[in-house]
Amino acid sequence: MRAPLCTVLPGWVDHYRHMNLAYYLVAFDLATDALWPALGLGPGFRDRGLGTFAAESWQSYDREVTEGAPLAFESEVLAHDAKRLLCRHVMFHAEEGWKAAENEVLYLCVDLEARRVAAWPEDVLARFAARTTGGAPKRLSLTRRS
Repeated sequence: MRAPLCTVLPGWVDHYRHMNLAYYLVAFDLATDALWPALGLGPGFRDRGLGTFAAESWQSYDREVTEGAPLAFESEVLAHDAKRLLCRHVMFHAEEGWKAAENEVLYLCVDLEARRVAAWPEDVLARFAARTTGGAPKRLSLTRRS
């Protein structure tokens, strides 16, 4: 059993009585917020004048979740380079253990004053390197595909 990060709220449920697709992104964003401190990102990163912007995301839905379902996540760093970070989040029913959905996100390091892509600081890159699993992305890449 995994510790729940959030619960499917009544406002997240659509007319089919399962979580609306927009709220999967909300839940995955909560998983991102939970991952960030281990990577040196979040409020302290913003204090340095830097931020993370999502450039691309991909979701797959394996099994529906309904109102009140406790959700847990496993997150991993798949790859990174000087300016990009590729992560995967997997959503589980926190009590029953089954996989509900998956999300890959390509993040950019952004200079918040210039509003331009910037290089990750060396200490943050070291954290990425320590957390990179080597897992293969299913849909996204650090480079653009033609």
